[in-house]
Amino acid sequence: MIEASKLQSLEEKIKQLTEEEKRVLLHKGTEHPFVGKYTDEKSRGIYTCKLCGTPLFDSSTKFDSHSGWPSFDDAIDGAIKRVPDSDGRRVEIVCANCGSHLGHVFEGEGFTSKNTRHCVNSISLNLIKKSDIKDENLSYAYFAGGCFWGVEYFLQKLSGVKEVVSGFMGGHVKNPSYYEVIRLDTGHLETVEVIYDKNKISYEELAKAFFEIHDPTQTNGQGPDIGKQYLSAIFVNSEEEKKIISKLISKLETNGYKVATKIIEKSEFYPADEGHQNYYDKKGSRPYCHSYVKRF
Repeated sequence: MIEASKLQSLEEKIKQLTEEEKRVLLHKGTEHPFVGKYTDEKSRGIYTCKLCGTPLFDSSTKFDSHSGWPSFDDAIDGAIKRVPDSDGRRVEIVCANCGSHLGHVFEGEGFTSKNTRHCVNSISLNLIKKSDIKDENLSYAYFAGGCFWGVEYFLQKLSGVKEVVSGFMGGHVKNPSYYEVIRLDTGHLETVEVIYDKNKISYEELAKAFFEIHDPTQTNGQGPDIGKQYLSAIFVNSEEEKKIISKLISKLETNGYKVATKIIEKSEFYPADEGHQNYYDKKGSRPYCHSYVKRF
């Protein structure tokens, strides 16, 4: 139960909880496996306490344990508290600020290098997505040019680019996994989301760089990566972006390139799991199917 000293200050928020939320957060219940809204969630952001709003977990620490509940191998410093479970075997985790029940923590399972799994009820959490945190100077661009690791590697090194996220776009399956995209016909392309400061780098400069770090003339994939998910495409947010891309393609064709890159209206972007982010930087190597070639 939540400490009595906290109950009064949280009284109004507790009244707003559903009966199921009260069962888990207040009375240490557990929601059924594989039904929670965040079990398969891949969006980037911060997971907060459902009751008091305290930031608890960064999405970068989330991984798929196939347990049926959201799993994190680390927590925000000081955000959670470990207490002995009433069953005498497990270790319970609660919000350090308000004492709400979150789930349990397990160690020694070998899922990740941190060897820790915070097994958390979705119903105990809220997710503040990075896309919901607005910055008027930041814009978003979406490029598909073969394996997203290589595109990410080069574009994130451009001055003015704040972050590049590897993921999937253009398919008909909601929230696909990496293996669903490469093994099944989900219709997605491996795509990167480029978050950039429009005051430091323009959309046209980004697009030029994209055309020069992959082969826009290849029709069946990119380099040795052959398949529908590796095709070249740019997902545009507006008519202005479409005009910019069309102009660049015309320039390339004037320079003798037969461009295969498709211009597609932006659809929902699904980030890949953390293991596919910053792949080459983590590995300490360079892309094998992407390189810089001056084309303009």
